[in-house]
Amino acid sequence: MIKEIPLDDIRYILLDMDGTLLDLYFDDYFWGHLVPEKYAEKHDMTFGAAKEYLYSTYKKHERTLNWCDIDFWSRELHLDIPALKEQIKHLIEVHPHVIDFLKLMKRQKKKIFLLTNAHFKTVKIKFSKTQIGKYFDDVLCSFSVGYPKEYLEFWQKAEKRLRFDRGSSLFIDDTEDVMKTARDFGIRYLLFKARASSKAEPKTTHEFITIHDFRELM
Repeated sequence: MIKEIPLDDIRYILLDMDGTLLDLYFDDYFWGHLVPEKYAEKHDMTFGAAKEYLYSTYKKHERTLNWCDIDFWSRELHLDIPALKEQIKHLIEVHPHVIDFLKLMKRQKKKIFLLTNAHFKTVKIKFSKTQIGKYFDDVLCSFSVGYPKEYLEFWQKAEKRLRFDRGSSLFIDDTEDVMKTARDFGIRYLLFKARASSKAEPKTTHEFITIHDFRELM
């Protein structure tokens, strides 16, 4: 177990979903391959041209609610994004040892909250495939509070909604900008999940304690 994270003193476990609990490969493949492929077919363009156009379009909406709003992307791209996600939901996988960690936290009577920028419909698809929803005391999507996790306003509203205590909370995420905002808000214990995708190199950070695998916490 990581010495700097005294699990005995922690009462609230705040967890990100994509990349932290679930393998980000699904999302990387979806937005980086399937959507460009379908967009290219629809607009009679090459895969390369579609990908270049889509990546520049994605970038414009980073750090906004649109970024993870699959209804927005359905309208913007004239594609049925939820239906496309359903098509490849067999690729949705839970990271190794996540379920063991969640079960252990439940046995230790911790409150477990999912904090995600993902859209409600995406959460529903992923819960249906993985069955991890039963481990959470509550789930908060950024769409419920009107701000992504990168903004302090998200955390202010999350604290009121979920009633966690900053000083006895552990937050785990795979996005450094989100971690920085959580730190600014005053979440006491922070862990950076370096291995977000099973098909990509682990990410690095010089600012936060890092785990690659939930086994390191048990």
